[in-house]
Amino acid sequence: MSSAKADTALVKRSRKPKFRRPESWRYVRLKPNWRKPKGIDHKVRLRMKGSPPLVKVGYRSPSATRGIHPSGFREARVENPSQLKGLDPTKVVVRIGSTVGRRKRAEILATAKEMGLRVLNPGRLAKK
Repeated sequence: MSSAKADTALVKRSRKPKFRRPESWRYVRLKPNWRKPKGIDHKVRLRMKGSPPLVKVGYRSPSATRGIHPSGFREARVENPSQLKGLDPTKVVVRIGSTVGRRKRAEILATAKEMGLRVLNPGRLAKK
């Protein structure tokens, strides 16, 4: 995929509404996680005026922008310093896995800094 194609697609990417579970704002027992309405008279399912939007395929983002960070770079998940080899700093940003400990995170940060890679979630170690 060419970067020019991705750049124009990033510009074209439109904002999607926040899809919330209908009636979740009304009842505490309902979480806001999306659930498809299935009742025969459900106002959201019938797309009645004034009801929140229903999830549809038309809201899908362009294929060129799927998996791309809002900065325009592809994300690479890293769990150890050896996974940084072969990553291009002009095309990729790094996200450190959530299960990585403090010592290995420090090694990954040091290696990424040498290679010129941007880390999305450096944590507290980057401030020292």
